[in-house]
Amino acid sequence: MSGPVGPVDPVEGPGPVEEPVPVVARKRGWAIDTSPLQNANYRRLFWGIAATMLGQQMTLVAVPYQVYDLTGSSLLVGVTSIVALVPLVVFGLLGGAIADAMDRRRLMLVTGMGSAVTSTLLALQALLPGGGNLWLLWVLTAAVSGFTAVNQPARSAVIPALVGPAGVPAANALSMTVRQVGVIVGPLLAGLLIAVGDLFVAYAVDALGFVVAVLLLRGLPPLPPGTAATGKLRLGAAVRGVGEGFAFLRTQPVLLMTFVVDVIAMVFAWPQAVFPELTQTRFAESPNALGWLFAGVSIGALLMGLTSGWVSRVDRQGAVVIAAIVVWGVAIVGFGLAPSLWLAVLCLAVAGAGDMVSAVLRSSMLQLAAPEEMRGRMQGVFLVVVAGGPRLGDLRAGALASAAGVSVAMVSGGIATVVAMVVVALAVPSFWFFRASRSAQPTETAGGARPVSPAPESGEGRPGPTPS
Repeated sequence: MSGPVGPVDPVEGPGPVEEPVPVVARKRGWAIDTSPLQNANYRRLFWGIAATMLGQQMTLVAVPYQVYDLTGSSLLVGVTSIVALVPLVVFGLLGGAIADAMDRRRLMLVTGMGSAVTSTLLALQALLPGGGNLWLLWVLTAAVSGFTAVNQPARSAVIPALVGPAGVPAANALSMTVRQVGVIVGPLLAGLLIAVGDLFVAYAVDALGFVVAVLLLRGLPPLPPGTAATGKLRLGAAVRGVGEGFAFLRTQPVLLMTFVVDVIAMVFAWPQAVFPELTQTRFAESPNALGWLFAGVSIGALLMGLTSGWVSRVDRQGAVVIAAIVVWGVAIVGFGLAPSLWLAVLCLAVAGAGDMVSAVLRSSMLQLAAPEEMRGRMQGVFLVVVAGGPRLGDLRAGALASAAGVSVAMVSGGIATVVAMVVVALAVPSFWFFRASRSAQPTETAGGARPVSPAPESGEGRPGPTPS
């Protein structure tokens, strides 16, 4: 006799499904879940991220400063942003395909060493007569962006293999939290070094961080993408792989919507373009208004990261993502109307907290619901969306603020974001009803990936996969 029939799964389609059995019991509480750090392999990845984030954020401040110092042109500072964006988009997509075609550990090592060499060259060019060379700076900036674009999809794609499906949300929260620390601390340190005229040290810290990350990653075991991969890298195959990734997305509405909702939030409600105008108008009497405005979103994201223990226990991930983006939109409305700096920063912090929840869960949905052989490509698209959305948002906000004012630009964008999330919930119910417990790939996927057993606490052993 058959047992009781379970509910209909909105992701898998019509038909009875069994209620999932939790893989592990998760800790209660609000504090960030640090259990993935018990895995020695994930610790290597985590500290590698920590080592690179500080220097990367310092470089993001140092490069535009150096361009302006060399040229005195804000236009050329804007051109520098495009110089960095183009390889990020191109190699972000190709990098995801490459990560699905070769050992991801080897790919991270190669791109990490490339970034270390390029950052060293950035430091050396800062010592050239006249304070550097613009064309050389652009070439090196594009190279760093390209190496980063290939490295990040591989780094994100290996997380399920290192910690297992149950540990993915907590691992993402840890990684994103340490990134926010870098976003806040890096620019402050870069500002201090720039004030004393030492661009060389700012770039050198970035190079040193990549060296540390490479040394840590060497201790990881091999991380092949799956049995379908050939292990041979061919450019034509990588380009075809990008097309296969987008073709796959068209058949997966839940995964597609993880990108769509973020694009909506960033295009309609990304606020940075109006910060300079607010600094010179509404908040002109407030000390260091520009610094506080730029720090606001990151402060909220960091605080949410430190109290994200509950996020790793979320099962209805799609619904919480939509709710988090609604919080983002409402907070941006408040920011657009805020009469004082402290209230504006508070609203930005609330927005940053909502964006942190959304980012952790969207990344987890991609890593768990996408098959192993597609994870690299999905993370490549994720990187492009995360990088490109805010730049389109800057264009929208800047144009509308110039035509109708800051308040109109921000309030309209926030309201549009909230309305769009309601439409998404109604139009794509599979996203709203998405459950992590019903989507996680089994321990051994079709691609053959299995969680990697923790490395020994001492020594440099490189264990293989956990025996089945």
